[in-house]
Amino acid sequence: MPVLDPFRGLRYDPRLVRLNEVIAPPYDVIGSAERTRLASRNPANSVLVELPEPDLAARLDRYEVARTLLSRWRGSGLLVADRRPSLYPYRMTSPDGRSSIGVIGALGLAEPGTGDVLPHEETMSKPRSDRLDLLRATRTNLSPIWGLSMATGLSATLQPEGAPQGDAFDDDGVRHQLWVMDDPDRIEAVRSSFSGAPVVIADGHHRYETALAYRRQLKEAGDAAAAGSDAVMALVIELAEDQLTVGPIHRTIGGMGEGVDIPAAFGKWFDVIRAGPTTERTLGALTLAESMALVTATDAYLLLPRAEAFEAAGSDLDSSLVQLVLPELPGPEVTHRHTWDEAVAAVTEGQAQAAVFLRPVTVAQIAEWAAARRRMPPKTTYFSPKPRTGMVFRPLDD
Repeated sequence: MPVLDPFRGLRYDPRLVRLNEVIAPPYDVIGSAERTRLASRNPANSVLVELPEPDLAARLDRYEVARTLLSRWRGSGLLVADRRPSLYPYRMTSPDGRSSIGVIGALGLAEPGTGDVLPHEETMSKPRSDRLDLLRATRTNLSPIWGLSMATGLSATLQPEGAPQGDAFDDDGVRHQLWVMDDPDRIEAVRSSFSGAPVVIADGHHRYETALAYRRQLKEAGDAAAAGSDAVMALVIELAEDQLTVGPIHRTIGGMGEGVDIPAAFGKWFDVIRAGPTTERTLGALTLAESMALVTATDAYLLLPRAEAFEAAGSDLDSSLVQLVLPELPGPEVTHRHTWDEAVAAVTEGQAQAAVFLRPVTVAQIAEWAAARRRMPPKTTYFSPKPRTGMVFRPLDD
């Protein structure tokens, strides 16, 4: 069964810095312009260690920069370790009032196929290599991965007491609140509830696999820090409709040269129905159709998958169905887009030749795939809101 242990977290001293100024989104959704803006907001913004840049004057590579900054912030008292091992209840409240509550702890690692921590998406190698270099340098979990507990009733054990020890709003107006739970009886109640069912990794597959790789390296080298590497910092939320907002990740396709009949390629597996020209009115109607859709620079289409497509894909996921089409195209370059507006803009601005609108995966589908221990294709789900980097750090050496 999965294990969630308390740890002595590192947190910003609220007397020295405003939490609003130092939190940051997860590294994989931060573009270069946003990184610059976050870094200029406060010289101790967590993006500086989560997405470090090299210091050419000091001849430090980007990973050494992250290690140096963390050490400096701890030495100056800007980051302070909690006195006792703790779990950290964490609530996120959207501007529309929708709220979810989970708990940040040290999630025990399990090699694939050997435990009850279940990945639900395939991963790509480049981000995993970058995160491993960063973990080696800092020996710190800088941001939590996101796990979904299949244990019914976990949320009830997390109701916080008193005012939060961390309270901040992000740039989207989402409120992030963190409590420090160091009472042994309350910790044990949470751990007991948590250990009764598997955990599905919702977000952070690369960091989980990075943590596994790092643990193997330390143990092979006989490093004394191997004990701290037996877990990874994770935000765990109950797998329930009222706790999750799941969105799709759309695709754009390009790099194929001129004259490629993209609708015809989709026609092998879909009924392709022209909805009209690529205008604001047509695009608005497509988003209300609850169907997959294809948009080119000139025309928009509904995509209705045929029965043989589901059979060939071995899946009812839109992301699996799109993968059937890619071999029908000459060397397509696929980019993942978190919003439909972003995907359409890439087409209308000439950055891509087509955009494919995907529908969100349901909580029931996530649970079904997890129970079958199957992995969804990469970038199938987008969970929101995202926990913020900087609410708490987990040093492995502590």
